[in-house]
Amino acid sequence: MAKKIPLYPKHPERVCWGCDRYCQAGSLSCGNGSDRTPHPIEMLGEDWLEYGDWGFDAQTDTTAAAQSTPR
Repeated sequence: MAKKIPLYPKHPERVCWGCDRYCQAGSLSCGNGSDRTPHPIEMLGEDWLEYGDWGFDAQTDTTAAAQSTPR
């Protein structure tokens, strides 16, 4: 089962969001390209949930919002 992505992480720039490993930006262990994958909040801003179809209902998905950024 895939890990749920935090909706509003505190420091999204510190993590690669390209797979379920959530590697630190300085040590990409999965080989998912040569650069880290940014979190949608970095590209679209704080209101990123309003754009596109993300495959979940942000109004009722409180478990993902409660998660903090992995270390």
